[in-house]
Amino acid sequence: MTVGVRKENITIVLNKPKYPGNIGSVARCAKNMGIENVIVVGSPPADREKILQLATHGAADVVDGVRRFDDLGEALSGFNYVVGTTSRLGRARRPSLHPRELAAELVDLSQNNEVALLFGPEDFGLTNDEIRYCHALVTIPTAEAMKSINLSHAVMIICYEIFLAGRGDREIFTPKLATVRELEGMYGQIQALLTRVDFISPGDADHRMMNIRRFLSRVKLYSREVRVIRGVCRQLDWYYGRNKKT
Repeated sequence: MTVGVRKENITIVLNKPKYPGNIGSVARCAKNMGIENVIVVGSPPADREKILQLATHGAADVVDGVRRFDDLGEALSGFNYVVGTTSRLGRARRPSLHPRELAAELVDLSQNNEVALLFGPEDFGLTNDEIRYCHALVTIPTAEAMKSINLSHAVMIICYEIFLAGRGDREIFTPKLATVRELEGMYGQIQALLTRVDFISPGDADHRMMNIRRFLSRVKLYSREVRVIRGVCRQLDWYYGRNKKT
C-alpha cells in the first residue's frame, strides 16, 4: 500500500511565544502547507484580532482551533514523537537532523503516531530542560553571520520540507510509539532505581539521565517495550530491597 504524509497527525507546538502576531504568522504558514494543528504553551491568551492580522482570514480556522496549555510536559504528554528545533548545538544536545532528513522520517512516523514539532521562544529558543522531551532535534542551516531565524520562517521551512517529502508515495508502516507520558514515567522509574543502587547521586542526576535519555531515544520505543523496561525496574527494585535487608 502506498501512502503520503498524514498531516492531521502533525502538530506545531509553540513554547512561550512572545508576540501574538507570530502566532498568526505560524498559523498561516502551517495552513499553507496543509498542517492545521497548533498548540501554544505558557503564553497568556492574546487578542484574536491581533493574531488574525498576520494569520489572514484564510487561516482563521487554525487560529480558532489553537489549543493552550500552561505546562510543556502536559502539552506534549499525548504525543508519540517530539522533534525540537534548535540553532544551538553542544555536548548537552544530541546531534541534529537536516530539515529534509527529518521530513523523510516524519512521512513514515506520521502514519500511526502523533508527532509534535516543538519551537522555543523567539529570543532564546528551547532550553536543555525542555529538550529532554524530544526524540530528535532539527537545525535549519544558515549562513554563519546570521544563525537566528524568525519563528514563522522556521515553521514554514520545516512544514515545506514535510509537504515536499509527503508528495512522493511509498510503502511504509511504522507501529505506534510510546507517548511522552509513558516515557517520562519510565525515565522517572529508571532514575529512582539508579539512585537507590548508588549509580546516580543527587549531584550528577541531570547529567546521567541526559545520557540515558539520549541513548534510549535512538530507539523508537513502543508502549509494550516501555512496560517491559518498567517491569524490569520494578523487579530489580524489589530484589535489591529484599537482599539489602538480609
